[in-house]
Amino acid sequence: MAVYPSEKPWLKLYDPGVPHSLHPYPEQPLHAFLEQSARDYGDRPAVIFKNHILTYRELNELTDRLAAALADMGIKKQDRVALFMPNIPQFPLAFYGILKAGAVVTAISPLDSPAHIEHKLNYANAETMMLMSGFYERFKQVQPKTPVKRVIVTHIKEYMPPALRLLFPLLALLKSDLKVHQVKLRDGDVWLQDMLGEYTADQRPQLEIGPDDIAVFQFTGGTTGVSKAAVELHRSLVANTLQIKNWMSETRMGQEVTLMAIPLFHVYGMVAGMNYSVASAAALVMIPNPRDLDDILDNIEKWRPTIYPGVPTMYNAINNHPRVQAGEVDVTSIRACISGSAPLLKETQERFESLTGASLREGYGLSEAPTATHCNPLLGENRKGSIGLPLPDVECRIVSLEDGVTDLPAGEVGELVIHSPNLMHGYWEMPTETANVLREGPDGKKWLYTGDIAKMDEDGYFYIVDRKKDMIIVSGFNVYPTNVEEVLIQHPKIMEVAVAGVYDEYRGETVKAWVVLKPGETATEEEIIEWAKNSGQLAAYERPRLVEFRDELPKTLVGKVLRRVLVAEEQKKTQD
Repeated sequence: MAVYPSEKPWLKLYDPGVPHSLHPYPEQPLHAFLEQSARDYGDRPAVIFKNHILTYRELNELTDRLAAALADMGIKKQDRVALFMPNIPQFPLAFYGILKAGAVVTAISPLDSPAHIEHKLNYANAETMMLMSGFYERFKQVQPKTPVKRVIVTHIKEYMPPALRLLFPLLALLKSDLKVHQVKLRDGDVWLQDMLGEYTADQRPQLEIGPDDIAVFQFTGGTTGVSKAAVELHRSLVANTLQIKNWMSETRMGQEVTLMAIPLFHVYGMVAGMNYSVASAAALVMIPNPRDLDDILDNIEKWRPTIYPGVPTMYNAINNHPRVQAGEVDVTSIRACISGSAPLLKETQERFESLTGASLREGYGLSEAPTATHCNPLLGENRKGSIGLPLPDVECRIVSLEDGVTDLPAGEVGELVIHSPNLMHGYWEMPTETANVLREGPDGKKWLYTGDIAKMDEDGYFYIVDRKKDMIIVSGFNVYPTNVEEVLIQHPKIMEVAVAGVYDEYRGETVKAWVVLKPGETATEEEIIEWAKNSGQLAAYERPRLVEFRDELPKTLVGKVLRRVLVAEEQKKTQD
């Protein structure tokens, strides 16, 4: 029998203290969380960076001053302001200041090429850019081809302690991944600190900013095609912030410390990291480079974070770091971690939990429902391979891949569709694409078609089988790459693996695995293929017939493996 949304079998498995519903949600703008935390926990650290602390009172005042400056520059309600910087204190300062000015945050990835930057700025019609000085020259290459006419620049060292600020140029010369950016601004461009010095908090514009105003343009589609901007209203972001906060039922207001290594330009870091923390008056420990494991470990030692949102590659890297394996770093302050963006392998989870004593739980979300819709209970059962239970007020269905309408019974595989108060408004100026993913159901509700192939068990735990676009078809049989990866990662020599379909004249597609071995290990293609055959866990058509060894896998800055890049490289090799 089909399990329909009205039955919601998952509710009975919520952790104690997690409400079934949060209705009615507050009719407030997103930045009201910052204002409330500043009132109630003004002296509490809000942002920590290189041992420099900004309190909630200071951060709130700075964002008021920035809002005043932006308004005086001519920025009007619902104008788009691009934000181009890594995880530094200036990001939350700019983010909430932009919102207080009534404008729309348009975050750009620090890894974006000039062509991608140009596309996003033109598509969003952003006339204002706020960026870190290290990205200034890259941006100036394309500015003449964009609508941007106002440029605000900040330097990474501006919110470092005074002594470190003076030493920073020397340290940058000694450390290869730091660069000294002695930027000379072009005429008309301004430094952030000069702007802030000209305004007071009481000059902030008095605007009516409501829940149905646009707060964020969140770019999506970077792993599957041309970037689209998911339009996120204040209403949907407030809802998701509260859904996450209530799921983290043991959150201690004003006492948590969040390790902020997941990039803030990404909706996962923005909502599950920054907005959750600000709503909880937690301290945000900023990590500008998520691949700098030593910086992460140093901050764990110094600031003893309790919350660590991340992705599987981050947790796996900590598990395998020599300092951690040697017991040189105490990681036991961490209490709760939600892993997203990619499947969390059981081996990674169990190892991390044994090292830290934390609850590491896999969750699920997407930019079109910023950001989380599912998570395993932090206290209750964590089912292997499951993305967990729907969060409060999230309704889910599994529908037929054939017609996209028929509800499927528990255990059957179909497309995951979602109705929730945290859904996006749509894609900016893309009505056809919006209509493809946001569809009205027979119940009159708006349902988001996620593009993820999934199933639900009888208790309401959901499982992502794979992306529809990543499914491999071998001689007419469906092969889900994640299933194959789950088996291959059990090989004792393999540290990371990605699986995708490549062209095969006879079968249509065949399964190929790209493998990163653990340090010091060696293996052959034949060895991996034979091991997969003897594992007894894969059908003949699911087993990899090709294996390529790599030093690393291509990933987004968030840590998601880019299968499409591997497939494109394979196609290029066959064409050359």
